[in-house]
Amino acid sequence: MNFPIKTLAVLAIAFTFSSCQHTGTLPEVEQWTTYEVAFDSQTSFANGYTDVDVWVTFANEAGDSLVRPAFWDGDSRWKVRFAPPDSSGTWTWVSHASVEDAGLAGKTGTLRSVPYRGDNELLARGLLRMSPGKRNVIHADGTPFLIVGDTPWSIPFRATPSQVAAYAEDRSRKGFNTALLISLQPDKFAKGPEARNTALGFDVAFEDLSSGHLNKLKADYFQTLDSLINILVGHGLTPVYAPFAHGYGWKGETAIGGEVIPEEYVRYCRYLVARYGSTPALWLINLDGNPKNVPGVKPAGEAIEKWDAYGQPVGLHYSPYDDWLATWARGDSTCCFHYNRIYQGEPWLDFQWAQTGHDGKHLYHKVERMYEAKPTKANMDGESTYEGMGEGKLGLGWWQGHDAWSQLMHGGTMGVVYGAAGLWQWKVAADEPGWPEWTNAPVSWRDALDLEGGKYVACISKAFRGFDFADMEKRWDLTGGDQPLLAKEGVFYISYLERGGEIKIRNIPAGLPYFWFDPVAGEFRSEGKTSPDGKFTSPDANAWVLVVGKRQSL
Repeated sequence: MNFPIKTLAVLAIAFTFSSCQHTGTLPEVEQWTTYEVAFDSQTSFANGYTDVDVWVTFANEAGDSLVRPAFWDGDSRWKVRFAPPDSSGTWTWVSHASVEDAGLAGKTGTLRSVPYRGDNELLARGLLRMSPGKRNVIHADGTPFLIVGDTPWSIPFRATPSQVAAYAEDRSRKGFNTALLISLQPDKFAKGPEARNTALGFDVAFEDLSSGHLNKLKADYFQTLDSLINILVGHGLTPVYAPFAHGYGWKGETAIGGEVIPEEYVRYCRYLVARYGSTPALWLINLDGNPKNVPGVKPAGEAIEKWDAYGQPVGLHYSPYDDWLATWARGDSTCCFHYNRIYQGEPWLDFQWAQTGHDGKHLYHKVERMYEAKPTKANMDGESTYEGMGEGKLGLGWWQGHDAWSQLMHGGTMGVVYGAAGLWQWKVAADEPGWPEWTNAPVSWRDALDLEGGKYVACISKAFRGFDFADMEKRWDLTGGDQPLLAKEGVFYISYLERGGEIKIRNIPAGLPYFWFDPVAGEFRSEGKTSPDGKFTSPDANAWVLVVGKRQSL
């Protein structure tokens, strides 16, 4: 019997269950939507999460095959989730297990893929991958995807479904397309009620995290997280999954990422891929740390490369101490001077994110260095000063828009990320205690949605929408070297001019459409056709963005 999961009406993801029994009619699954199969073991296991591995091979008549890991979902139940990458195939599947159990291994079934009929652009264009030149993320159909990210890091362990629905509606409407998430409360010594939407409270993913381990998984935590992820994706927001934090964490109470056992690190990454890898995702396997000191980072990256059959992007988010000695280090350089290049040559690594810190300074040398590093990996500033840091004093308003556009122009071609104090912690009230002044502001998560700077970062997505910018490069040389320019030469050009003025682009084809985008209002104001001299003059002396190229209607 097949029946749909009960979900909020907003969802565009099609989840269905299969009991592994032949019903006489093949289930039809729309391309890039998720089909779920449940298995019940005939044997009792002391710990289904650690004691048993289950995986399923899917193959179609064209000879394509995918292996998807299954995940333990409590009691005697395992599940696998599969998104057909084609729109007219017949897929057969067979299950495998690391133990002899007739309920888990040797089960078979068949489904038929059909075209996607919904209106969710993430699903219509397919799961994510890297562009041929490795500078950008693209959809399976080749459509470029510029990350315009927000940082509600604590949603997974603090938010309720109704709160996430309100959040997702606001962020999607403003132009954000990505949400950065810590998949669990990462601090070993954080104290508070085991409850969401409660002062000092948080839900718990692993019963043994406080002792430094990830073995006693709570399936009900992830069942709740499923509903939150579905809401985000249903609103067109791609989750970026950080398994846990390696640096500050949630409250600075010893994040588990720096000491987790590599075997447990790998197992958990595999679990996340199994549970969420059939929907749009990016994997951020180091968060706010120095990965050279975390032995689990490389095996975790290798595990994701092995088990993510869809090949969605994997990356690292570094601490800000890449090239200097932090005062708190007290002379110990162990956590500093990593230069953001520890794993540059690894085949599993797709992107690198710098962090410029929370001092309210515009720093661009980090993305510049990352851009030049070889072999090429997509890069950007994954964390500049969050709006309102320092008790509401830093990174306010247009500071955010200027910094985001400038980070792009200096080589962070993968995209931009916005953050806000109050939002990243998911503070349930403006006066909720628990954070030091440097990372706090007197606002709740809901208040933070209305901070001015967010709209300036969010609207960057509008400037790129419909243009063929995949693998754009930093090409200041085409302007004489003194004006910012990203270009896919002959196809697409974009320049942020802080004070407007004139720009001349060498060798630009005549007759290409060009547009002046107002980065404060978030709107295109005027347009024209390029001339042989390659000269452009902004409408006035305010901040403007010049965009050149053919724009498709999406």
